[in-house]
Amino acid sequence: MTDFDSSAIPATGRDPEAILETMRELRHHDADWRSGKTWSLVYSAGEEHSAFLKKAHNEFFSENGLNPMAFKSLKRFETDTVTAMGKLLNGPETTVGTLNSGGTESILLAVYTYRQRMRRKKPWIKNPELLIATTAHPAFEKGAHYFGLKLRRAPIGPDYRVKVGAIERMMNRRTAAVVVSAPHYCQGVIDPVEEVAALTKKAGVPLHVDACVGGLMLPWVERLGWPIARWDFRVDGVTSISADLHKYGYAAKGASVVLYRSMDYLKDQFFVATDWPGGIYASANVPGTRPGGPIAAAWATLQVIGEEGYLELTRKGLEVRDRLIAGVQATPGIEVFGDPVGTLVSFGSTDEKALPIFAVADALGAKGWHFDRHQNPNCIHATCGASNLQSVDAFVADLKDAVAEVRANPGLADQGDAAMYGMMAKVPARGLVKVAVRRVMEAMYAPGATDPDLSDLAANDPLLSKLDEYGAVALKAVDKAKEKLGALLGR
Repeated sequence: MTDFDSSAIPATGRDPEAILETMRELRHHDADWRSGKTWSLVYSAGEEHSAFLKKAHNEFFSENGLNPMAFKSLKRFETDTVTAMGKLLNGPETTVGTLNSGGTESILLAVYTYRQRMRRKKPWIKNPELLIATTAHPAFEKGAHYFGLKLRRAPIGPDYRVKVGAIERMMNRRTAAVVVSAPHYCQGVIDPVEEVAALTKKAGVPLHVDACVGGLMLPWVERLGWPIARWDFRVDGVTSISADLHKYGYAAKGASVVLYRSMDYLKDQFFVATDWPGGIYASANVPGTRPGGPIAAAWATLQVIGEEGYLELTRKGLEVRDRLIAGVQATPGIEVFGDPVGTLVSFGSTDEKALPIFAVADALGAKGWHFDRHQNPNCIHATCGASNLQSVDAFVADLKDAVAEVRANPGLADQGDAAMYGMMAKVPARGLVKVAVRRVMEAMYAPGATDPDLSDLAANDPLLSKLDEYGAVALKAVDKAKEKLGALLGR
């Protein structure tokens, strides 16, 4: 691809145009989002909007949001964006928040804030807990890990929504906050926010709604006439919401907000250091340096798209969703999981043994499609957007062909990524899976690793290559344990 060693700083700088051309060439194997062949990762409102975003971003390319006194324009952009998002999500006039680098930072800040709030209000609680729905984003687990909270997961029901009764049973005096989603990413359904909020408010426990995907999608879906249960600040008891602008807000990456009902919550997010010889250091976010480009582009995006633009983009996303669901329903052997409210769709096999969905995913991947693979249950996940309108019919046609291909050749389940994902999904000893995934990451970040391939990694690593065998042993152990437990219980 390159005719020079790019893994070292050259003694003399190379020609700028040649470097740009090399960078374009290195894109060759990237997911093709411009043709609508990605069903995650990229949210596009079209080439014209992308060109505008680049201009807005580059106007503030060098500015730094670290010091709002030096760059008051960036503080204006942040304040306006937070205020606009508060209004969109029906927050009271006291709504406050920060503009962050992405959904993960917004989530981390919320977890940190509620830990600090508990330390301030209940300093005698030494082991605070974070209670989340099983389907809540892993960033909450990351936050609990980073900030020393015990993570507790409430189970979901057959409708993939968190069980309200489980939340009620699991809350206790150590609960720093409860987390639900609107919607959660896995099946695109909204947790019963109103019912959970009634419990948390009565118990005096903060309730965070993760709307990183839904924050700039669900309000427009509702305005288009779709019935949606209330989930935002209209629900008394919701104390904070995370919402990404770089998803269905179509802003430049990365841009997300975390909003709080009042300053009584946000103040626990602030960090202040007063004894550093370099002066007083105060920060409302995780990073120090904050690139001005994404902040400016987020503000500009809201202004240039407007309500009418968002409604039209949402209409297109819903049309994609409906065409995809119709295609899945017309293909024997696969079905949609759950009852998606907005534009997230997950579908899998009606009989995983007869039709392994990860093998179908591999067949689709070979045709250039990019999407997420989920587990428990195994399924393919599609984030439907306006950019997929150009490609959804081709995807449905390829889906039918992929299903037929796997039916004709069941051995595909033991090849490629399907084998790796399949092994990971069925191993009951999740600690073993965590070790295996860490081994994969070690290989991906090893010196000189540039083009990792899951199947190659599995073949070259003794643990990974034996994971299926270990999984079978673990399954037998689980079955034996169940037998012994049944005997003890007289069953």
